[in-house]
Amino acid sequence: MPQTNKPLFERIAIIGIGLIGSSLARAVRKNNLARHIAVATRSTETLAKARDLSLGDSYTTDAAEAVIDADLVVLCVPLGSMATLGKAIAGSLKQGAIVSDVGSSKVSIIRDLQGILPDGVHLVPAHPVAGTEFSGPEAGYASLFEGHWCVLTPDANTDKQAVAKVRSLWEACAMRVEEMDASHHDRVLAITSHLPQLIAYTIVGTATDMEDDSKREIMKYSAGGFRDFTRIAASDPVMWRDVCLNNKDAILDILGRFSEDLSALQRAIRRDEGDYLENLFSRTREIRRGIIEMGQDKPDIKPENEN
Repeated sequence: MPQTNKPLFERIAIIGIGLIGSSLARAVRKNNLARHIAVATRSTETLAKARDLSLGDSYTTDAAEAVIDADLVVLCVPLGSMATLGKAIAGSLKQGAIVSDVGSSKVSIIRDLQGILPDGVHLVPAHPVAGTEFSGPEAGYASLFEGHWCVLTPDANTDKQAVAKVRSLWEACAMRVEEMDASHHDRVLAITSHLPQLIAYTIVGTATDMEDDSKREIMKYSAGGFRDFTRIAASDPVMWRDVCLNNKDAILDILGRFSEDLSALQRAIRRDEGDYLENLFSRTREIRRGIIEMGQDKPDIKPENEN
């Protein structure tokens, strides 16, 4: 049956059509959130894929063209491209337009865009905390965001109606939305997302430096933990390069804390301090239980034939 609810926006421009951008385009279409979806990306090849997948209503390699008359512009590009992109589209944005993003670092978004966007254009930084290791327009799917959190980081001067519209967009994509100070967001994500990513890159990097025979055995006998690390480490390297460079203060602080904890663990193992190890492992189990209780994951299911 055709949907009859009025769209939230007349025209949405999605700049960047990788995993997040293409998933957003699909979710916008599925939930009838815009009458027109304008898709822009620099690559003609990627744009052709987006067109083949019918992700939008218009397609261009010129971001400034895509944002003309857009009520909402969502920047789905690596963090290192934000300032350049902001300058490129600033002159084409209409009065009252909302500019948002999907980046994993919010202080840098505000730094790079706030002084570039013209008066009368509302910046509402956003971070939908969802993703996979895959990239490209073909990797997206409409349900990617369902049940996950989206964090908005407006400042005290941000237009309240603009914030409400962005909130409504992500809630319509079945996300749970919360507002947070940008600096606090970056610190929280440094430990929940950025540090695990760097650990995964490091562990898998260590494996790649092993001798060929050992490397083959590592892949052959990979247990669940190592497999999970390889999945995380397969994520877009450009995106994660930019996350590290744009949230470096928070990441360096958390890395310092982690390094100290890792050194303490190393000493405990060397000195046969079993009580220390058991206490540490017991405390960390509580974090896992808390994540399950908050609905952020499901408990592992024991196979029926296993006692």
